Amino acid sequence: MTMRIGGGGVRALGAAGALVLALFLAACGAAAGPAADASSSARPDGFSAEGLQDPSVPAETAGDAVPTHVRIPAIGVDSALEDLALDPTGRLGAPVDYDLAGWYADGVVPGAVGPAIIAGHVDSPSAPAVFAQIGALTAGDEIVVTLSDGSDLTFAVSGSIQSAKAEFPTDSVYSNVPTPELRLITCGGVFDASTGHYLDNLIVFAELRA
Repeated sequence: MTMRIGGGGVRALGAAGALVLALFLAACGAAAGPAADASSSARPDGFSAEGLQDPSVPAETAGDAVPTHVRIPAIGVDSALEDLALDPTGRLGAPVDYDLAGWYADGVVPGAVGPAIIAGHVDSPSAPAVFAQIGALTAGDEIVVTLSDGSDLTFAVSGSIQSAKAEFPTDSVYSNVPTPELRLITCGGVFDASTGHYLDNLIVFAELRA
């Protein structure tokens, strides 16, 4: 696992009652030809997950508003948000549209205490997808989430992790935190043409600005 830390760094996020959702973005690409790289094609067969957060601990909410849009000016992302949910096999579905991000609608609402999750494809069958450039984000870059009540929440990037899917840093990504935070998740690393998947996940950490 490689880690890039900027600004305040990526904090160790351990707490009682930690989220146990283990999200592995397993379906971010499928080879369109012998040369598979960051612009290789993708398959919409879902993000693998291993269950929800502890149902005995109600998810924090930020009122009735839900996220509808995300903008990341530094890399030109300007996307409506699909609602993402687990399918019957326990996998978190990927956004249907490669050019749109999605938020985990059964998890933490952005702006509430805890780690909210926004995920997106890194590429599509023909071109880079919505999160193709999130690896270029650096500490302090802004992520603006618009809620359904019209309010904007600005998060600042604090760091990122690239991790092998087999070693997904579940505690760092999903453990309870005392403040509103955000994680952007996509696939990365080497593309395995034999399986049609990337070998790594890229997770960007961000914290809500006052």
